[in-house]
Amino acid sequence: MVSLNKTRLVFCTMAPRNIIVIGASAGGFDALKRLVHDLPADLQASIFIVWHMAPDVTGILPQVLARHGSLPAQNAEDFESINLKQIYVAPPDRHLIIENSHVRITRGPKENRFRPAVDPLFRSAAYTYGTRGIGVILSGALDDGTSGLWTVKDHGGIAIVQDPLDAEIPSMPRNAMREVEVDYVVPVSEMAELLVRLTLDEAAETSEVSMEANKQTEFEIRTAAEARTTHDVMKFGELTPFTCPECHGVLFQMKDAARPRFRCHTGHAFSSDSLLASVTENIEESLWNAIRCIEESVMLLNHLGHHFNKNNQPALAELYFKKALEAVERGKIVRQAVFDNERLSTDIVRAQAVDENGSEKNVEGRVKPGNEK
Repeated sequence: MVSLNKTRLVFCTMAPRNIIVIGASAGGFDALKRLVHDLPADLQASIFIVWHMAPDVTGILPQVLARHGSLPAQNAEDFESINLKQIYVAPPDRHLIIENSHVRITRGPKENRFRPAVDPLFRSAAYTYGTRGIGVILSGALDDGTSGLWTVKDHGGIAIVQDPLDAEIPSMPRNAMREVEVDYVVPVSEMAELLVRLTLDEAAETSEVSMEANKQTEFEIRTAAEARTTHDVMKFGELTPFTCPECHGVLFQMKDAARPRFRCHTGHAFSSDSLLASVTENIEESLWNAIRCIEESVMLLNHLGHHFNKNNQPALAELYFKKALEAVERGKIVRQAVFDNERLSTDIVRAQAVDENGSEKNVEGRVKPGNEK
């Protein structure tokens, strides 16, 4: 049941926690295999997985998970019904979204440079099932999933991350811990037992979510589901001077969390971390384009110089050769700029945040110690 008032949305449920959403990226393949291997065949829950992959990669993850575990796994199909004791995997180049009693598979705009992305799945689980949701972040780079896990927690669900010391690539769980008051931090070897225990508990009866936050979550789900109007983002974000690395549209900073998060008016979404990585990557691409243009100008100037030299115009030829040499020197400066350019992310910057004695500064932000509440 859903009840409305002027300022709050209240989810009321007496159902068990049986919606498990899992996000993973680099290093997550082995973690997913281990987790699924340990889950029992009679698990009273539905499992939904987003694992970052290239769009042209064959979606073999379901077959691998089915071989390693006792639960059936498959690439999810659009409008497929949700059943217990079933694993649904986002297929390549498709977002996986949960709606009432069924899933959606869409080609909505990329989030954090990925499709499928973790955040749309987590937001849709939180919006649709509230306190029944359990969000799990496994190994991966950057911070896709942090915003979605925050939404799961905000809607009364349970937030779990793989212990960063247990993760092959700890950035995704570590970033989630910085931004979300996670409930459990555990190695993969202990995660299946934890999930079984949590699915045996009844979800909390109510979870209050502000109406404004709920409208924004709905907007972001509709964006991933290819069902939104162009100017909706203006209602939930503030205009910035930044441009979208995907389409070069204007970016808006979303209003929902302490950590900056951005969307363009066409729908692409970026965490601050993924935007920083994209921008610094684009710097290198732009510099190489500049080098290419400079070298083309050098070749053309020399070509013209030889042409005028053959036509007995040595003074003009010499000027073209001089301009070519000047361009070569400028090219050296740009080439050095390429070599000096850094691809940056939150983890890279934090790793460099050391004092003169070589000890790490207090820049970790909020990290909840221990394994449980």
